[in-house]
Amino acid sequence: MRNALISAVVLSSGVVLASIDAHADEGQWQPYQMPSIAEKLSERGIEIPAKQLADLTQYPMNAVVGLGYCTASFVSPQGLVVTNHHCAYRAIQYNSKKEHNYIADGFLAKSKDAEPSAGPNERLYITEAVTDVSKAVTDNLSQDPLVRYEEIQSNRKSLIKECESDKNYRCSVRSFHNGLEYYLIKQLIIRDVRLVYAPPKSVGSFGGDVDNYEYPRHSGDFTFLRAYVGKDGQPAAFAEDNIPFTPKSYLKINADGVNAGDGVFVAGYPGSTSRYRLTSELQFASDWLYPTLASRYQLRIDTIKAMGNADGEVAIKYAGTLASMANRMKKYNGLLDGFRATDITGIKQNREDNFLKWLTADKTYQSYQAQFDQLESLLDKKRTGMQSRHYFENAQSSALLAAANKLYRLSKEKAKPDSEREEGYQERDMKMFKARLKRIDSSFDISVDKTLWLQDLNAYMGQDNRVNAFDAMLNFDDKTVTLSDKLDGLYSLTSLTDQDKRLAWMQADAKTFETSADPFIRLAVALYDSNMAQEKEKKTLLGELSQARPGYMKAIIAYNKANGWPVYPDANGTLRITYGMVDGYQSRDALYKQPFTRLEGIAAKHTGVEPFNAPKKVLDAIAAQRYGTHKVDSVIKDPSSWICRLFSCLDKPEAFNSVPVNFLSSVDTTGGNSGSPVFNGKGELVGLNFDSTYEAITKDWFFNPTITRAVHVDFRYILWMMDEVDHADNLIAELELVRN
Repeated sequence: MRNALISAVVLSSGVVLASIDAHADEGQWQPYQMPSIAEKLSERGIEIPAKQLADLTQYPMNAVVGLGYCTASFVSPQGLVVTNHHCAYRAIQYNSKKEHNYIADGFLAKSKDAEPSAGPNERLYITEAVTDVSKAVTDNLSQDPLVRYEEIQSNRKSLIKECESDKNYRCSVRSFHNGLEYYLIKQLIIRDVRLVYAPPKSVGSFGGDVDNYEYPRHSGDFTFLRAYVGKDGQPAAFAEDNIPFTPKSYLKINADGVNAGDGVFVAGYPGSTSRYRLTSELQFASDWLYPTLASRYQLRIDTIKAMGNADGEVAIKYAGTLASMANRMKKYNGLLDGFRATDITGIKQNREDNFLKWLTADKTYQSYQAQFDQLESLLDKKRTGMQSRHYFENAQSSALLAAANKLYRLSKEKAKPDSEREEGYQERDMKMFKARLKRIDSSFDISVDKTLWLQDLNAYMGQDNRVNAFDAMLNFDDKTVTLSDKLDGLYSLTSLTDQDKRLAWMQADAKTFETSADPFIRLAVALYDSNMAQEKEKKTLLGELSQARPGYMKAIIAYNKANGWPVYPDANGTLRITYGMVDGYQSRDALYKQPFTRLEGIAAKHTGVEPFNAPKKVLDAIAAQRYGTHKVDSVIKDPSSWICRLFSCLDKPEAFNSVPVNFLSSVDTTGGNSGSPVFNGKGELVGLNFDSTYEAITKDWFFNPTITRAVHVDFRYILWMMDEVDHADNLIAELELVRN
């Protein structure tokens, strides 16, 4: 009866909270755009001035940092950083051994001298400046597609080189609106990152793959790191006598959190969305790309799990890889389910048809019709190329072959002036190149690598797009020796499993590679011409697309503006802001999902078997109702308000009576936003973004405000874990806690 009533309220109100307009809360906005949406922010109850959010030198934006694949934020003047547990998984894995498995047991450094390195590859990136360089990148480009592509890259590299005159900065030039605009991003690099506090996996990933993208959730997906620098205050590589970094600002944490209906915003580094892609691109993803990728990931997941169950050392080494694959796998399945449940292809086709009618009618943009037709033709060519290359690229998936390929390519690139080298092979890239080669040891096992590679080779042999050089080197036609035995020979004879010898190849010239007897090096040399030919095809196509896509985007932007729709670039890994409100939603099973979950939900889900195996100390604290100062009586500001009708406070407005664990909001996020700080209207930290609901996965292609919800760790739960469970008093003392 209660659910029926809630559903009725939601439906009769036109989904009151979520559907203020057709594009409510949509947008992954560049910070400079915030003043243009100041009115919308104010409507959501966000009090911090939009002009302040646009300024990367001011609080809170100068406290938001990137990890290169996730987001984090400074929360103390001593360089303490908070992010998601799954974002710090590599750091936890790096420090885990059989004798101290921090993945299973968690980790807490009670003093700074007990904080270990998060690993040689871990970095923090602080965005200090974003500059429009569109003219410098795109002026006077050749009409020849390949030359045009190379000119764009050359212009980008010149800007990057000038920007990186200070070695402490990492710069990049990113394309926005599919090549219509380019921005130069300048980021300070912190090279010494250390592990400070991580809950066990049974907290940080409570519910595991089963609960991934699901709701209600009860995940403590948080971890604390710390940034260190040299004694002079400048970024430096790990050294025992380095000191904590002093950030320009750090986030205040509101210990009272948020309530249902409160406005919130999120800042972070969303990875990739496809909202401006054509319907044909969505159809291809739905029909071929996602099913093909999902099938391969599932096979690899099953294999790693089985081998990890048989060998604990393998389980530790591949824990991060497995978690990443499982997350992608569920996302692909969610996308496919979403495409089936909602006719997103039909919706996009309808919008595209309307756009084309407008294009034909508007004299200003009629000339773009030819570019649109050309774009469709190029996209068809792109799809054909992806399908023909897919199995050959996968057939090179061995970690050792991938390393050999990169090392031989490096020897070729080093023969060129640095400015002419391919990105990834310039002098600026060598520290990270070396770190990646080192990191192989922490996530590599010969038996696993061989088994996964064998699966990809069998798939390659079962299709028609074969490469002669590859077939000849592995002699697939020789049936007297099994492919498995052939691979055993490669692994037994290579020296690339030795880190020192692997690193030594960075100094070798091309001739040394070409005369080597190492089987993986020989294979890389044999495949080089084929790989380069395919790369040239891709670059030529990208050059053609760099002419067709910007014109299409100009017309799309004009069309959206004419309709009063939001105009923001697709996500591309750069700093963005999105806003919304704390809000539940009507799920696909017709139940209304309330926006907050409680501690008691952990105990209710607990089975003692992974992934629902909450630690005893957590269960004991819940059973004893040791809430401390973190208990919340109600998540509704005004129990007499109409908003209360949407929640279980219908009869008892004070009934929450627990510590909030996770909560939902309508902010517009995607991969890369993991670890992003969730702010209240005053710009105070109230949570960490870590997931989306299953129904919302398709938002990468189409934003539906009715069901699009992001899932956050409530900071009141983090504080409860620190205070009542793990007694991280030293860290709590560093935080600046405020109350309403």
